[in-house]
Order: sequence, then C-alpha cells, then structure tokens
Amino acid sequence: MKEHKQIKDWGLGLTGPTIIAGPCSAESPEQIEQICIEMKENNIIPSMFRAGIWKPRTRPGSFEGIGEEGLKWMEIVRHHLNIPITIEVGNAAHAEIALRNNVDVVWVGARTTVNPFAVQEIADALRGTDIPVMVKNPMNPDLELWMGALERFHAVGLTKLAAIHRGFSDAYDKRYRNKPNWSMPMHLKRVWTGMEVINDPSHIVGKRDGILEISQKAMNFGLDGLMIETHHDPDNAWSDAKQQVTPARLKEIIDAIDFKKPVESEQPSERLNDLRRAVDHMDDQLLDILQERFAVIDQIGAHKREHHLSVFQSDRWKDVMESRTQKGVAKNLSEKFMKELLYCIHEESVKRQEKQLREADAVKK
Repeated sequence: MKEHKQIKDWGLGLTGPTIIAGPCSAESPEQIEQICIEMKENNIIPSMFRAGIWKPRTRPGSFEGIGEEGLKWMEIVRHHLNIPITIEVGNAAHAEIALRNNVDVVWVGARTTVNPFAVQEIADALRGTDIPVMVKNPMNPDLELWMGALERFHAVGLTKLAAIHRGFSDAYDKRYRNKPNWSMPMHLKRVWTGMEVINDPSHIVGKRDGILEISQKAMNFGLDGLMIETHHDPDNAWSDAKQQVTPARLKEIIDAIDFKKPVESEQPSERLNDLRRAVDHMDDQLLDILQERFAVIDQIGAHKREHHLSVFQSDRWKDVMESRTQKGVAKNLSEKFMKELLYCIHEESVKRQEKQLREADAVKK
C-alpha cells in the first residue's frame, strides 16, 4: 500500500464513546415521536439520532424510504431530544436536499462508497459547507477505496470526517450478515492517526441478539463509538426488522458494555512501558530468527536448482503445515493463526526459491 500523508484536523471532535441510535428507516412522524419518548423514558439520550430517509434496496419493489417528507419529522427529534440528526445520502440530489433541510451530519453508505463517481458527486454537492460527513466501509474489504472516499471529501474542503465500520460481504461466512474483519478499521486508524471510526454492530450481525457482543468487541479494539438501529416496535419495522432493538434494550446494551479508555489518552504507566520494551526485544529476536530461517531456505533453493528439483513439494508442505500447527496449538496459539502464519512464511520461501531459478535461467541464456 502506498504511503499516505498524515492529514491533520480530521475528525468530528468526539468526546468519549459516541452512540448513534434511531430506526433503520423513518416510517411516520408517530414512529419517530414514540422512539424519542421511549428513549427519554429509558434515560438513554444518544449522541446523534439516525434515520434512513432513502433506502438503497437490492431489488425494486421493496420499501425504498419515505423520501424528503421524512426530513420534516426530524424536528420531532430536536424537540424531544435536542441532539444532532444524521441521515444517509446516496447521490448529489440527496446531499442537496439534506442541506436544505438542515440535517446536521450525513453519512455515505457502503453501496455508495464502492463508486468513486458517486462519492465525488456528493462531495461536490457539499463543497463550500462545513457539514460533518461519515463514510461507511465499502462492501468488500478494500482499504484504499474506503480511504479514497474520505480523501474526496477532504479535497473539497470538508474536514469534519469520520469512518463507519459496518462489516464486509462474505458469501462463505454464515455467522455474520457482514463479516467484521476487525483488521480493516484498526489499519485505517493506524494509517491515519486520529481518524474516528464508529462501529455499526446492527449491520455486522444482522440480528439483534449479537449486537452486545460485537459492540463490546468494537470497544475492545479501540473504536470510537457505536451506531445501533433502534425502533419502538422492531418486529414490525418496514426494513431490517431483525437487527433493530427497542430503546429499552439499547439502554441495557449500553449499560452492559465495558467502555475502554484509550491508552493514548493518558500517560502509560512504567509497568506498561516495561512490557512494551519486552515485546520490542522479542520482536527483534523474531526478526533475527526469520532472517536465519530464510538464509537456510536460500540454501535449500540453491540445492534444488543444482539438482533440478521443483520448488514446491506437496508432501513436505503438508507435513510442515500439520506438524507446526499441532505444535502451535499445544503452545496455546490458535489453529487459524498458525495456518495463516505458515502460509505467509511458505509463500515468501517459494518466492525466494523461484527468484533463484529465474536468475539461474537468465545466466544460462
């Protein structure tokens, strides 16, 4: 991945974990009011109120959102809760309508993030404003595409930006609606220090039962907040009924989460510094061992080249994978980690041996 310049002054300036809650779709003024009433009754006032006004559907014929009429109902939220309103915009026209209706924050959905043309048109429509924008990750785990969308908004002068982690499509993973792939939001935060990332457990799980578990994991990984779909009558919601919770359940989830304090927010203790130095020392040792290992691999490559042996030998590879994985599991390392580690080492070993063969062929020619 190419290096990105550190972009200063990004972010919404969030203080503490941000909770964004509200229905998947705005359905009626009565619905919006009842949700607000039940939030107040349960003493849960979120940082922002979300509501879908336009809904991107996979196939036509299903409920695609109430449209601009629903934005008038957001005044109900301001009256009852006095908190910012955030909605999804899928094109330039949506963005312009949102601005006309004094929407406080907009977000770009996963289906839109995958299309740089659409993102640029929305960015151009918002040019000259200072409206905060949140960008959901694209459908597939493409970090460059996610970052590129954020860059497009920054390029037109928008600096109040944040990311939303809602998971990634995976046809083979049946546990989640959208696989979390936690390394992606963590990598984004590493590349752009200070970038705020809101987790969307509703879309990751796709069912209300798993929202607490994913929310806690998001906090454990140091993400900056949660967007949880909340409806006064989830079972009868017009869209995504299975993944919405009641305001009462939202309160229970928030109360049950152990919100972690970022280490960066305070001076690390001497004990933590000692442990980090120990890890640094062990990492140096690991690198030395890897260097020695690949030096032996180079000798193996030279031997194979001399004796006209193929680089890949399936029986040896199978034995290495099985024996090393078993040893790793016995040392309390996960089977998944061991296999991924061994695949990476094997791939590098094969590349080094192939390079030796290519160089030998070049000399012959």
